[in-house]
Amino acid sequence: MKTLQRLVPCVLFLVIVLMSCGPVFAGESATADECKAQVQKAVDLAAKMGIEKAIQTLNDPKGPFVWKDSYVFCLDLDKRLVIAHPTNPKLIGKDWAMSAKDVKGKMFFAEFVKVSQDPGEGWVEYWWPKPGETEASKKNAYVLKVPGMPYSMGAGAYTE
Repeated sequence: MKTLQRLVPCVLFLVIVLMSCGPVFAGESATADECKAQVQKAVDLAAKMGIEKAIQTLNDPKGPFVWKDSYVFCLDLDKRLVIAHPTNPKLIGKDWAMSAKDVKGKMFFAEFVKVSQDPGEGWVEYWWPKPGETEASKKNAYVLKVPGMPYSMGAGAYTE
């Protein structure tokens, strides 16, 4: 009986701790609003400090444009190249625009370029693995053309 009396407060404490941690874990996914706001900040940085400074900042995996399960990337619209990608530097300099397909066959980088050029901003839905996973999940990326420059910034939020 004494063991049970000691166990009850411990179990209650554990339940309270787990319940209070729930919202913290639930907030680990980026939201669409956060993606749009971060992309706008990156575009503003490029306009204010120049594209070279923006690219340097965007490519920093510990920088201000990497948060939760998202990050801001940058595309060169003329050359159709990835020029900033903080979580996968192997993509930098790659011409993904005409060849990258998601698991459903959608050429999502080509769609990023298309939306960036006309109307200049918008959302692109595609399937991509979450960080640390191999199975693809539905993701929406917001892309925005940098005014007066042949570049586009984007960030995505998982919807599944």
